[in-house]
Amino acid sequence: MTEVIATSQTILVVGGGISGITAALEAAETGKDVILVERRPYIGGRITQLYKYFPKLCFPTCGLEINQRRLKANSGLRLLTLTEVVGVSGSEGDYTATLKVSPRYISDNCTACGACAEVVEAEFDDDYNYKMSKRKGAYLPYNMAHPQHYVLDPRIIGTDDADKAKAACQYSAIDLEMQEQIIELKVGAIIWATGWQPFDADKIQPYGHDRYANVLSSVEFERMLDPYGPTAGKIQRPSDGKQAKNIAFIQCAGSRDHNYLRHCSRICCMATLKQTTYLREQYGDDAQVTVYYIDIRAIDRFEDFYKKVQNDANVKFVKSKVANITEDKATGNPICHGVDTEGYHRYANHHDLVVLAVGMQPSVAKDEFPVDVVLNRDGFIELDEANGGIFAAGCASDALDVNRSVQNATAAALRAVQVVNRVARAES
Repeated sequence: MTEVIATSQTILVVGGGISGITAALEAAETGKDVILVERRPYIGGRITQLYKYFPKLCFPTCGLEINQRRLKANSGLRLLTLTEVVGVSGSEGDYTATLKVSPRYISDNCTACGACAEVVEAEFDDDYNYKMSKRKGAYLPYNMAHPQHYVLDPRIIGTDDADKAKAACQYSAIDLEMQEQIIELKVGAIIWATGWQPFDADKIQPYGHDRYANVLSSVEFERMLDPYGPTAGKIQRPSDGKQAKNIAFIQCAGSRDHNYLRHCSRICCMATLKQTTYLREQYGDDAQVTVYYIDIRAIDRFEDFYKKVQNDANVKFVKSKVANITEDKATGNPICHGVDTEGYHRYANHHDLVVLAVGMQPSVAKDEFPVDVVLNRDGFIELDEANGGIFAAGCASDALDVNRSVQNATAAALRAVQVVNRVARAES
């Protein structure tokens, strides 16, 4: 068992997305001892998989770089990647957290030179690109990954590929004997920032995401626009690689629906409005966009952005819940079927590509929490006194956009700091 020094005045932050990073930095910069754990081999979470933010249409890379510099500069913040919390016991001010650390098979000697990836032949679906592309069995998760170290896929351990990778490394960074480790920490407060995951579009059977190549989820479409993504930034049809200039966006795909997600995720409308601009950016006046919607939720500061998209002559809004999607076998075009509720006429509209605006759900299922906390009906953590010194941050607490996630995480950090301050006073 590996020992990591922590005390009742240490704050444990679970999840290294934008909320977890924010909470960890805010707490550490007040002088508190903070341990940040992330189950992936890198931090940054789902914002690293975005092409742009709304409404300013800026790139996430700037904010990521700033936060990474803050992390590196703070000696009171320790980072553990490939780490999951498997158990928590105790009470406010006196928790014992049990962590499982999976092997990376590559040490801190790694310089990210990529020599290991050059010699490894095995390829696997790339989860970072939502399995729209392949990656090697030795890989850097993405170009700005922090830590900037390669990872060996455990499926190549014990194979010739693993031996080739080790032989290719000039810095003795590859350790094929690494084993899973269990760590126990004493901490005073816990910030739960495990984020969100997109609703599985395959479950929406009428829309055919599991059957039709040219029906994508909104998160898959977002990856398509990234210059480092599966299509090198080109908007194209998965079926034949042709340009997709006529694209339909279906709102509330699986959301506000008793069959799937009952809640509204709040960000889906703005995500679609943002994504309509991608077509204009790439195709100009040749872009044809249709947005099928129940209603558009773009409130406060987002309304101006909505009005701007609404005034675009190449973007058409159809007030309708698409009933189902079929496929034109000859062309591969998805066909949206439904009734326009403003004209009450039936339609069967052909498109090059259909994008499903899927909702947000908690990354940790209700029955998988390793700690007893109060959850609402949708699986998000409630702010409740019964949770003691455990506080949710960001999308672990609700469906939130990036801005509100950061604000929420700052509040969670303040609550955790107050807990360890009380512990410090009691122990002095």
